Amino acid sequence: MNTCKKHFFYPMNNVIQDYAWGSHTSIEMLFDIKNTTGKPQAELWMGAHPNGCSLVTINGESILLSDLINEDKEAFLSSPTAQNFGELPYLFKVLAAEKALSIQVHPNKQQAVDGYEKEEKAGIELSAFNRNYKDNNHKPELVYALTTYKAMNGFREYEEIISLFTQMALPSISYLVDAFAQEPNAKGLKQFFKEMLSLEGETKEIAVTELVDYATRSSEGLFVQIQDLSEQYPNDIGLFTPLMLNVITLQPGEAMYLKACTPHAYINGTGLEIMANSDNVLRAGLTPKYMDIDELMSCTEFNSIPKSALLMQPIDIDGGMNYPIPVDDFKFSVLTPKSELPLTTQSAEILFAIDEDMTVNHTSGESVCVPKGHSIFVPAYTSKYTLQSLGKVARAFN
Repeated sequence: MNTCKKHFFYPMNNVIQDYAWGSHTSIEMLFDIKNTTGKPQAELWMGAHPNGCSLVTINGESILLSDLINEDKEAFLSSPTAQNFGELPYLFKVLAAEKALSIQVHPNKQQAVDGYEKEEKAGIELSAFNRNYKDNNHKPELVYALTTYKAMNGFREYEEIISLFTQMALPSISYLVDAFAQEPNAKGLKQFFKEMLSLEGETKEIAVTELVDYATRSSEGLFVQIQDLSEQYPNDIGLFTPLMLNVITLQPGEAMYLKACTPHAYINGTGLEIMANSDNVLRAGLTPKYMDIDELMSCTEFNSIPKSALLMQPIDIDGGMNYPIPVDDFKFSVLTPKSELPLTTQSAEILFAIDEDMTVNHTSGESVCVPKGHSIFVPAYTSKYTLQSLGKVARAFN
C-alpha cells in the first residue's frame, strides 16, 4: 500500500495496557473510553512502540503506525528525524495509576549504549528476568497532570534526609544514619542508599517493621503515605524511599520533567506522559521485579534537588503553553485553540484531545474531528494545518 502524501491526518486507535497498578475507572471517567474488560486501564499508548503500536485506518483497512511510517520515513518523520533516530523517537501515553509504580532510574544515553552492548555480548535474553537494558536508548520523561498526581522525584536535601531518619531513631539502621550524618554529601548519600537497598533477610525485615510501626503511630502526611505503600508492597525496602526522595503532588495542568540518572516513582493519579522511545528501567524498590543494585548505583546521580525546582515553568506561545525539554527526542505543548489555530509541522506529531473534541483542517480540504480521549497522527509532510477545540489539546512532536 502506497499511502504517502495521500492523507494529512490519521486518526489513531490506541492500545490500553492493563498493568496491575492501573486504575479501573480513571480513563473511562475522563475520556468516556469504556472499560469493557473489568481489568485495570493503566496506560493508553500513542505511538509506534512494538509493545503497543497504535493503529491507523486507511481506506477501511487498519495498519500499524510503524508500518505506515516505514513506507517513507523521511516523509512521515522529516529527514532530520529519520536520519538521527530512524523511527518515531517518542512514546506518548495517558498514565492512570491507582497503586504506586516501582522506584526507577533510567540510564543516560551512553550508559544505555554500553549496558545494552554488554548484555548482548553476555548472551542475556531480552526477556530474561535479570536483563537490565532492553535497548540502547535513554528514557527522559515528562509528566503533565490531568488529576492531582502524586509522585517522588529526585533526592531530598542531604540534611533533610538525615533529619527524617534521625527523627525516627530506628535502632536497626542507626549505624547507617550516623555514618551518613558524618558525611552529609553525595558520597555519603550514595553509601547510605546502597547499604539501605542491600539490607537482606532478618535485618531487612526488622528495619521495615520498625519503619511501619513508627509510621502507624504518626499522623504526618509523609508517614501516612508510607502506611499506604506498606499495604501495597509489604516488607519492601522501597518503603524507606519517601524519606529520601522528594514527594510532590502535581495539580491538574502542572508538569514535571524526570531526567536520566534520577530516582523517581509515580504514586497515584492520572496524567499525560511523554518519553524517549525506550524501555530501560533500573529498579530501586516497591517492586517484586529484578533489582540490580550495582548497576543501579552506577547509573544514579546522588545530587539533591530542591523540591521548589521540580515543577516545570511553561512558556507562553500562540494558542497555549510550551514545556521546554532539554533533549531532542520529544517536545510537548498544551494548546487551547478556541478559534482556528494555524500550526506548522517540522516533524511527526501526535495531537491528543484532553477534555473536548478537536478538529484539524488542511488547505487541501481534508478535515478530521475526533472526540476527547482520542488522538491524531500528523505526518511531517502535512506542513501547515489549523487546529480548533473548545478544550485543551496536547501536542507531542520533536
